[in-house]
Formats: sequence, C-alpha cells, structure tokens
Amino acid sequence: MSPQVAWIALVTAGLLDVGWAISMKYAEGYTRLGWSIASLVLQAAFVFLLGRALQVLEIGVAYTVWTGIGAAGTLIMGVLLFGEALSPTKIAGIVLVLIGIAALKFAPA
Repeated sequence: MSPQVAWIALVTAGLLDVGWAISMKYAEGYTRLGWSIASLVLQAAFVFLLGRALQVLEIGVAYTVWTGIGAAGTLIMGVLLFGEALSPTKIAGIVLVLIGIAALKFAPA
C-alpha cells in the first residue's frame, strides 16, 4: 500500500469512527438491533482500515490523526444531529485539534 492510499484509509477510518459513535448513540445501549448491527459493522470497518494504514504510516501520527478526526467529527455531528451545545470553547478546541492534525500530516518524517 502506498503512503497516499494509507492516508486515504486513515481518513476513511476516522470518518467511520464518527459514524460508529453516532450509531452507538442511536443504538441506545445496544437495545435497538438495527443500529447495534450498524455500530458493530462500522467498528469492524474502521479497525480494519486503521490497521491497514498502520502498516505504512507512523503509529504516533496515524493514531493521533485518527482520534482527532473521530473527536472533532463526533462533536460536530452531535451538534448537528442531537442539538448539543456548541460554545466558543468547543469551537476553539476543534480548531486546535484540526491544526494539530495538519501539523502532524505535514511534519517532516
């Protein structure tokens, strides 16, 4: 796998992580079968893609990028889907996470 494909797999894994977190919320403690199955499928998919990306990318950078995408994306989706509060402090936190992801992506090896 080329580094470019590994980065695509990593970003996709981060986005699937967001989907997994949202599906867990909808699964209501795994009491709703459809959402529970979706949650498990999304989890398996992001773990697979993360594992593939880690074959090529540095673990520290890859894991940090993956968790950053998951954290920022889940916070944004919580606001959009569930009406969760978005304060200036949360916005600043998202911006800092995204700056950190960019810094890791473009840092010299």
